[in-house]
Amino acid sequence: MDGSSEHLTPNPEQQEALDSIINSMNARTYKVFLLHGVTGSGKTEVYLQSIAHVLKLGLSSIVLVPEISLTPQTVARFKARFGDKIAVLHSRLLGSKRISEWKRINSGEARIIIGARSAIFAPVKNLGLVVVDEEHETSYKQEDVPRYNARDVAIKRAELSNAVVILGSATPSLESFYAAKNGKFTIIKLSERIDSRLLPAVDVVDMREEMTRAKKIPIFSQKLKEWIEKDIAEKKQVILFLNRRGFSTFINCRKCGYVIKCKRCSVSLTYHFDKKKLVCHHCNFTMAPPDICPECNASYMKYWGIGTEKVESEAHRLFPAAIIERMDTDTTRKRGSHDKALSKFKAGGVDIMIGTQMIAKGLDFPKVTLVGVISADTALNLPDFRSAERTFNLLTQVAGRAGRSDLGGRVIIQSYTPQHYSIQAAKAHDYDTFYDKEISLRKELYLPPFCHMVSLTLRGRNEERVFKASDNLKASLEEGAESKNIDILGPAPSAISRMKGMYRWSIFLRAENVEDITAILKRTLCKNKTSGIMTTVNVDPS
Repeated sequence: MDGSSEHLTPNPEQQEALDSIINSMNARTYKVFLLHGVTGSGKTEVYLQSIAHVLKLGLSSIVLVPEISLTPQTVARFKARFGDKIAVLHSRLLGSKRISEWKRINSGEARIIIGARSAIFAPVKNLGLVVVDEEHETSYKQEDVPRYNARDVAIKRAELSNAVVILGSATPSLESFYAAKNGKFTIIKLSERIDSRLLPAVDVVDMREEMTRAKKIPIFSQKLKEWIEKDIAEKKQVILFLNRRGFSTFINCRKCGYVIKCKRCSVSLTYHFDKKKLVCHHCNFTMAPPDICPECNASYMKYWGIGTEKVESEAHRLFPAAIIERMDTDTTRKRGSHDKALSKFKAGGVDIMIGTQMIAKGLDFPKVTLVGVISADTALNLPDFRSAERTFNLLTQVAGRAGRSDLGGRVIIQSYTPQHYSIQAAKAHDYDTFYDKEISLRKELYLPPFCHMVSLTLRGRNEERVFKASDNLKASLEEGAESKNIDILGPAPSAISRMKGMYRWSIFLRAENVEDITAILKRTLCKNKTSGIMTTVNVDPS
C-alpha cells in the first residue's frame, strides 16, 4: 500500500470502482470484487474510501496485508485518515499489546483491523468489509497447523456476515482471475497509474551475451551499471532485487565435484560472508567453510552462485561513493530494524537498496527511478507448476517500485532465459497475455484452477519405512479413487527429500471436487497408520 494520507478526489476509474462497492455495501449484500489495478493505480485510495463508507454505515472492516513488514506503513496511512479507530494484529505483537488490541476490537472501540493473515479471525462486530491486499501472495496460506488460506477464510467470513470483499492486486492469482472470468467474482479494473503517470520502461538483458562479452559470469550487466551510475549522479535512488540471501549458494570441490551439504537436510549449504559460516536455510545448521575437500582432501574448494550479500559486495566495489544498504531476513532480525531501514531509504539516506522480496511489495519511494532485477530466473527453476506465475508476479511487483513520481522510471531485468513468456509479459506490463498463455497450459495439464490438489507428505527417520508406508498408502487410496475420478500422482521423494533429519515422500491427489478427495482421505488415513511415520495433509498447497 502506498501514497499520501489525505483524502483524494477519485479519478473516473476509481469512482466507478467505488460506486459498485458502495452499492453492495448499502444493500448489505455479500459480494466479492477483484480489484485488478496496475502498480501505482490507487488501489489503496479505493480501500480507504470504501472503509470510510463502512464507518458511516456503522459497520467494521478488516484489512489484510501479506507481510508483517508492510503493516507499519499501512497503519501510518490509515491512522492519518481514521485516527484511533484502528487496531493492529500480527504475530510479532507483544502479549500485552495483543490482548489490549483484542479487547478494543471485541468492545467495538476499534472498527478497522489491520494485520497479517491471522487478523481475519479478529472478534469484529458488524463486519461490513474485508480487504485482502495483494491477494495473490502465497504468504496468506499458513503451512503450519492449523493450515488455512486467509483469502479463502476472508471470503467465507464475509459471506456469513453479508459483507463485501475486495481482493486487490496488480497480478491476481490465476485462481481468482479464473473465478472472476467465470462470474464468481466481479472484476474492477484500474488500468492507469494515478495522475496519468507512465509505467516504467522495461529492458530485458540477455545475460548469455553479457557472459560472452565479459568472458566471465557477471553480476551486473553493462547496461545496469551504466544506468546505476547515471541515476546516482543525478541524486536519484536505485533498488536492486535478488530473491536469494547469502553470499554464495554452494561450495564444491573442483577436483572431485563434492558439494558441501547440510547434515540434516538434502540441500547444499549457503555461504554467509558476514558470519563466515555455511548455513542451512531450512534447519539453521551452521559450520565453518572447509579449506580442503572432506571427500578427497584436495584444496580446490570453489564458491558458486550469488545472493544478496555478494550483490552488496560487488556494488560497493563498482560504486564506491554510493551509500548502499541491504534488506533481507539476515539484516532485519532485530525488532524495528525493518522500519528503520525503510525510513532511512525514504528520507534519501541511501542511494542503492539491495534486497529480497520484502522490498518488492507495496512500498512507495518517490525518488526511486531505477529497479534492477539481478536474476529473473531464480523462481523459474523451482520444481513447482506455479513457477512461471511466481516469476511474473515478482517481476511485475518489483518493477512497480520504479517511477512512482514525476521523475519517471526504468526497470532492467537480467535473465539467461529472456524469451520466457513470463519475463516477456512482465516486460510489456501485460497480465492478460500472461494469463491466457498460463491458463491454457494449466488446462492442458489438468492443473489448478481446473482441479483441486491435495498433497500428502510422509515423514520418518528411516527412509525405507517412509517409502513402504507411502507405497501402501497409495495402494489403499487407489481402491476408491477411480470411481470418483481422482488422479493419484506418486509416491516420489519430496522436492527436499530430507529435512531436519526426516526423510520425506509425497503423494498428490487431484480431482474436480475437493470433497471427493477429503472423503477418501478420511476413510483411508485412519486405516493406514504406521508407527514412526507422520503424514501431513495440505489442501490446495500454495
